Amino acid sequence: MLKDILKYSTSSLRARKLRSFLTILSILIGIAAIFALISFGQGINKYMNDFGEEMGTDKIFLMPGGGLTAAPGSSNILFTEDDLEFIRKIKGIDELSGMQIISAKIKFKEYKEKYSYAIGLSTDSKEKRLIEEMLGGIEIMNGRSLKKSDTLKTVLGYSYTIPNRLFKKAISTGDRVEINDVEVQVIGFYEEIGNPGDDANIYLTQDGFQEIFDENEFEYVYIRAAPNQNPGELSDKIEEKFRKHRGQKKGEEDFTIQTFEDVLETFTNIIGILNGVLVLIALISVVVAAVNIANTMYTSILERTQEIGIMKSIGAKNEFILSIFVVESGILGLTGGTIGVILGYLIAKGGGLIAASAGLSMLRPSFPLWLTIGCLLFALLVGIGSGLLPAWQASKLKPVDALRYE
Repeated sequence: MLKDILKYSTSSLRARKLRSFLTILSILIGIAAIFALISFGQGINKYMNDFGEEMGTDKIFLMPGGGLTAAPGSSNILFTEDDLEFIRKIKGIDELSGMQIISAKIKFKEYKEKYSYAIGLSTDSKEKRLIEEMLGGIEIMNGRSLKKSDTLKTVLGYSYTIPNRLFKKAISTGDRVEINDVEVQVIGFYEEIGNPGDDANIYLTQDGFQEIFDENEFEYVYIRAAPNQNPGELSDKIEEKFRKHRGQKKGEEDFTIQTFEDVLETFTNIIGILNGVLVLIALISVVVAAVNIANTMYTSILERTQEIGIMKSIGAKNEFILSIFVVESGILGLTGGTIGVILGYLIAKGGGLIAASAGLSMLRPSFPLWLTIGCLLFALLVGIGSGLLPAWQASKLKPVDALRYE
C-alpha cells in the first residue's frame, strides 16, 4: 500500500512540475538560510571552546572600569608597577603580568601607513607565556620571540606575512618598519589568531614600548590562579583588596575584575542571542513555504476532486485519500529540505573561505551531523504539517459530490 501511495503521489507531483518546483523553491530557501546561519553559529562556538581550552580556565582579567567593552588603548585608567606588586603579594596568585597597549602607526617602505595596536610584553618567560595564552595560546610561527635586549625590535602578527592584507608586499624577518616614526627591526611573527585586529598586532618589549611611546603603565593585568585556587573566589578576594589599595568604595571602583569563564560566558550568550535572532528571521521564509505548500495542496485537491470521487466510489477509504496528500506534501518538504541543506552547505563553505581570505578565520562554519538530520526532519514536518488540513478535507469529500464537481 505504501509503495502504491508513493508511486501515485510522485507521479501527481511530476504532472504539476512548475507548481511543485516553485513550492520546493520556497522551502529550500528557508532551510538553506537556517542551515548556513546555524553552521556559522556552531563554528563560532567551536572557536570559542577551542580558544578556552588553549587559555585554560585559571585566568583572571584586571581591566579599566569599562571592561572589554572599551576600545583597547582608549582608557585613562592605568595600572602602575606598584599596583602589580601589590596584587602579586595576594595569596592564591600563581603568575601575574601586565600588558601595555596603545594605538600605533606602522609604516613599511613606501607603502601607506597603517594603524594597529602596539603591545608591550614582559620578557620574563613565564609572564610572556601568560600573555600569549591570553591571546589564544599563540606561538612564534617564524623567526624568534622577544628578549630583554630587543629594545628596538618587534614581533608582528600573522597578517603582516600576507601580501595585500595590510601592505602590498609581505614583511619578512630582518625587514625594518617604522612604528610612530621610530625605526625597528622585525625579528619574528606570531601564528594566526583568527581575527583581523589581533592578527595585526605589533609586539614590543616593555622597554621598547616606553622608548617609543613614553609610557610605562599597564592597561590590562592578567593573572593565573594557583592550582589549588578557585578563580571565582580569588577574583572576589583580589577585587576587595585592590579596592582598598586604591582607596575606593564598593560599587565605585574604576577597575573591573573578571574570570575567563565569566568573559567566555558573556561572549557565548551574545553569540547565542545573535544566532537566535538570525534563525528567527530565516524562519519567516519557512512560514511562507508552509503557506505555499498548503496552497499547492488545496489547488491540487480542487483539480482532482473528480479523481478523488472515483477512488472513493471503488472503495478507497478516507485514510488512503488522507495518506496520498500527506505523502505529497511530505515529499515537497523533504525535497526542498534536502536541496536546502546542500545549498546551505555550499553557501556556508563559500562564506567561510571568503572570511578566511579576509583574515576572519574564526568565522569557520561547522557541520555537525545533528544539524543536517535536524534540518531534513524539520523540512519534512513542515511539509506534512502544511498539507495535513487540505489532506483531511480531501478525505472527507463525499463520492457523489466529488463526482458531480466540475
